[in-house]
Amino acid sequence: MCTSGQIIGSLLVLSLLEIGLGLSSVAVGTVSFVRVRMVAKPQLGDSSPVWSGACFLICGVCGIFCAKKKSGLIMILFSACCICGLIGGILNIQFLRALTKRSSSLYSLHLASISLACIGISGCTISTWLTCRLASYEQRRMFLEREHSLHHSHEMTEKETAENGGAQLVFNGRV
Repeated sequence: MCTSGQIIGSLLVLSLLEIGLGLSSVAVGTVSFVRVRMVAKPQLGDSSPVWSGACFLICGVCGIFCAKKKSGLIMILFSACCICGLIGGILNIQFLRALTKRSSSLYSLHLASISLACIGISGCTISTWLTCRLASYEQRRMFLEREHSLHHSHEMTEKETAENGGAQLVFNGRV
């Protein structure tokens, strides 16, 4: 089983990958959109690599926050951002598949955008899974800490009772 440190390290690496993919997707999408505007009238979906790149970028930033501060709310926010990244990447692929023609001058840019989206979708999926593992690990850790604390306070109560002149047995309400 993975330790918390391994999960956090993996989340950091994946988050940095998502940031890189997001920046790359925004750059490729911007170049593609500028070239489309120079050649023809822009169509629905020409800017989808920019939007999916923004989703991947936000997902990566939230992943770094999640790895640094392991609170439940940030884990939920990160999972929600990963789901948005999944949706953005899938929509990007769908839009570009409809626009891409092999004879087009933008074919290589669209292919690069689709490839970046596929890698981003994979990263979001793995990040979501790792966040669930981290949440489970943190929940187990907190349960064990609470259990240890309760056990420790029970031992301290017994010790204090023994020091105060011995414990009295109570049986069915009688001393």
